[in-house]
Amino acid sequence: MILEAENIHKTFRGPTPFQVLKGVSLQVNRGESVAIMGRSGEGKSTLLSILGTLDEPDQGNLKIGGLPASSSLLNEIRSKNVGFIFQSFHLMQDFTVLENILMPAKIARVPCGKGSEAYNRALSLIERVGLGDHTHQLAKLLSGGEKQRVAIARALCNDPDIIMADEPSGNLDLANAQSIHDLLITLVKEEGKSLILVTHSPELARMCDRVYVLQEGKLLMA
Repeated sequence: MILEAENIHKTFRGPTPFQVLKGVSLQVNRGESVAIMGRSGEGKSTLLSILGTLDEPDQGNLKIGGLPASSSLLNEIRSKNVGFIFQSFHLMQDFTVLENILMPAKIARVPCGKGSEAYNRALSLIERVGLGDHTHQLAKLLSGGEKQRVAIARALCNDPDIIMADEPSGNLDLANAQSIHDLLITLVKEEGKSLILVTHSPELARMCDRVYVLQEGKLLMA
């Protein structure tokens, strides 16, 4: 078991508090892919942020790789266990493809110089996502599809146990979206990674091992 979430609750504070998650539980095995669907505003991205330790639940327990997601372990979990892919890419526009992909390794203070394990893995990932001719190109000069390929490679750079993807094709046209779907699922399977993704795409959801729908704060099997 790579991820265990139990009884996750989350309420948005404000003039009118709104409980977005009402006792969500989820278990994900190693190498398993899980899709979470649902209408806009149901809290899918909030749930993914909590599962990826970017946000905290009001109530409930979370373990990743057997480690409790407590404050003292968050940096270790984020740097070693989880890779993130976002709808809006979140690349550093004035950095090269290679520099962007290496960023998680640098944050984890892993040696990243030429010839290092991280450097060689980044070069290998660049080839595998089809960007071998763009290694030293600035991110701001890439197309949307190319930027998401960089983001996928970056998420895999530190060899994490699990990938969290939030609408990974949401900003792409149909042709690029289909290409990203195929690439993401293929790489995750080749690498033996677990995957949790939030998507509005039925096509992408069908490519996963399990599909859930988040509805009125509850996670239901599709």
